[in-house]
Amino acid sequence: MSRLSEQYLITDKQRQEYNDNGAVVLRGVVSEQWQSKLADSIEKDIANPGPFYHGYETKEGEGEFHGNLRIWENDPGFKDYCLKSVLPNIAQQFFQSKRVNLLYDQLFVKEPGADSPTPWHNDQPFWPVRGKQVISFLTCLDPVTQESGALNFVRGSNNWNRWFQPESFGESKNIEKFEQNPDYEPMPDIQANLADYDIITWDLAPGDIYAFQGLTLHGSGGNLKRDRRRRGYTVRYTGDDVTYDPRPGTATVLQDENLKDGDVLKEPLFPVVSQS
Repeated sequence: MSRLSEQYLITDKQRQEYNDNGAVVLRGVVSEQWQSKLADSIEKDIANPGPFYHGYETKEGEGEFHGNLRIWENDPGFKDYCLKSVLPNIAQQFFQSKRVNLLYDQLFVKEPGADSPTPWHNDQPFWPVRGKQVISFLTCLDPVTQESGALNFVRGSNNWNRWFQPESFGESKNIEKFEQNPDYEPMPDIQANLADYDIITWDLAPGDIYAFQGLTLHGSGGNLKRDRRRRGYTVRYTGDDVTYDPRPGTATVLQDENLKDGDVLKEPLFPVVSQS
């Protein structure tokens, strides 16, 4: 399997946009070859979900909202994409770090008519890590618009240093309830007060990627299209300044009993994927 491309060099403008706004779109990153490999792996996971499957119930009971995580550990297609694609190098360019670790991967498939939204949240409160160098890359294999579930971001919220209490994305199968952390804030009702926030978003074509920082507030609508899926696969990486932090409220499925508070992330759960 070849890399996504021989190389993908981010520009100074893209890096500045990411640092200032918390999110940026990268166009034409994922080759058709990689898209095909990911599509095959997604169908395998839907047919035979891995151990961390967490499908969500839709509002009207139509369509399916399939979720899963840590699937790179059991599927060679996902593993290749996480470890051998150009994504670790892109993360390293954004971080300007010496080391990049894989944090984990996550799958979100909203079938046609799956009308359940993804509520507004920021990710890092869910994760047992501290540090600024935390990035997510969301790859969609289908054309994405607001009607089919494009992500919306609150511009600059990555720089607020505000941590919001994790909550489940809805009624779901096989997902934990998150412990309350007294240091976290309740999530404000952004959707009911959109005019009060500076929202940025982009439509995606297959091969495009959203890149966003771990504290950037984001959410999406359901897939209201009746003739189009919304297959989203997210891979998350960390850089030099990130250490392990199993504080209250983080997902137990991402905690590593072999690490203690303040440790540098390491294999097997968080392998080094790029180093200079």
